Amino acid sequence: MNMKLPRRQFLHLAAGAAALPFAPDIACAQAYPLRPVRIVAGFPAGSTTDVVARLIGQWLQERLGQAFIVENRPGAGGTIATEAAVRAFPDGYTLLLVSTAHAINATLYNNLKFNILRDVAPIAAVVNLPNVMVVNPSISARTVPEFVAYAKANSGKLNMSSAGNGSSSHLAGELFKAMTRVNLVHVPYRGQPAALTDLLGGQVDVSFGTTASSIEYIRAGKLRALAVTTATRLEALPDVPALGEFVPGYKATTWAGHRRPYEHAHRGRREA
Repeated sequence: MNMKLPRRQFLHLAAGAAALPFAPDIACAQAYPLRPVRIVAGFPAGSTTDVVARLIGQWLQERLGQAFIVENRPGAGGTIATEAAVRAFPDGYTLLLVSTAHAINATLYNNLKFNILRDVAPIAAVVNLPNVMVVNPSISARTVPEFVAYAKANSGKLNMSSAGNGSSSHLAGELFKAMTRVNLVHVPYRGQPAALTDLLGGQVDVSFGTTASSIEYIRAGKLRALAVTTATRLEALPDVPALGEFVPGYKATTWAGHRRPYEHAHRGRREA
């Protein structure tokens, strides 16, 4: 995990959320939080989003002395969780962990009940996570070129799992398909844990999930890593090449950050 802000700065930003705009006086902002804080996560327990939310929640709880409770509301690529967060009272006690999927959803869905830029205010960037191309060990390919050749020889017969339509693992896989001109059948799941379960069981052949969700399976030999999706190799997986070494220009990462409901979004909904 790559913390994008110094810890002290992140803590200041998170605590300052209570002061915008429903703190009647400075004392209230300084006392924040006076009660438990919700962190709404749009993916199921065990997903990368869930793990990040719990790590940050624990870190904040230890420093601010109040519970930071993760509330999982999976479904529709994070849009169900976002709707719940946008409707929450904008007092700093509901935080939304946004991810790459939220940026993708803005172009994927035409009937969203919120505007991610208008209705929730950014607090802090939290992580920038690499994805990794992994295959079930039953696949004979041990390198990206070998996999591309194998996929072309079995066009339309290999399945690619993802955490759901519009997820970062889906888009990373689609980018790979477009740049290598291979035909993989996309199989969307309700979150990365389910996608990995079927990959481990051999029901699907390849996935482009985050390293956080699959690194222990890679180390245990239960999955074979062919490449990471960052521009360079990772210190945590030094023997795994970058996809760009075989597919020039390829790069895909997953990010996450905290946002809170804007007061004007809540007011407009109340007046409607």
